[in-house]
Amino acid sequence: MTRESAEPTVVTVELDGSGRHIARELRPGSFLAPRPLLPSPDRLRIALVGTRAGLLAGDDLRLDVSVGPGARLELVEPSGLVAYDHRGGTSSWRARVGIAEGGELHWDARPFVISTGARVERSMEVSLAAGARMLWRDTLVLGRSGERGGGVRAMTRATYDGCELLVEDLDLTDPEIRELPGILGPNRVIGSVTVLGATPAGRPHPYRMDLAGPGAQVRLLDTVAPAAEAELAAVWAQWLADGGPGAPGR
Repeated sequence: MTRESAEPTVVTVELDGSGRHIARELRPGSFLAPRPLLPSPDRLRIALVGTRAGLLAGDDLRLDVSVGPGARLELVEPSGLVAYDHRGGTSSWRARVGIAEGGELHWDARPFVISTGARVERSMEVSLAAGARMLWRDTLVLGRSGERGGGVRAMTRATYDGCELLVEDLDLTDPEIRELPGILGPNRVIGSVTVLGATPAGRPHPYRMDLAGPGAQVRLLDTVAPAAEAELAAVWAQWLADGGPGAPGR
């Protein structure tokens, strides 16, 4: 199948001259529509509402997010995303995030499910200026209940002040390889909480990895989603409370 030409979803947040947060641009795309939520005193809250049931072969979901100097944005996903059986085709999910000096983004993403028969290429590109911060929670689920799951290649590249902070190419396209011991084994849930541009304090976590600059990540593997999601939620809350992006006084 040929890939559908998709319009990107665009979210641009800035501070105006009086220091008030404004949404400079909220443009619906082919798959997601940005919707303002009741604001917090110190940030804008935008929901990414799905306008289609999920990803099919040929689909190309694109998302562009920009946070201006000193601005703070919270992205909310009311529901997760499912990539359905592509019947031999492929789809893609691409996000680009730019955060200016002193800007901050919280993105507590819902699970991304790759059904048996799906094949997805997913990329996340993040560019942070000096003093910018991002807190991101992300979960991949290989298959719906009772399924082995399709294939996904998840590529992440984040830079901070022009230097590479996190570069990862997670190739989970071949079930025979990814299920080997030392890779995923029987696990089909891959979840992480990542801080970019700040070093979280607080109690150490056994699966914490510090990045090549200001940042850290906790990644968990599990056979089912609820246990991993509960632990990731605890890490998210702890990093907020103990000095991560958006913590009181930051």
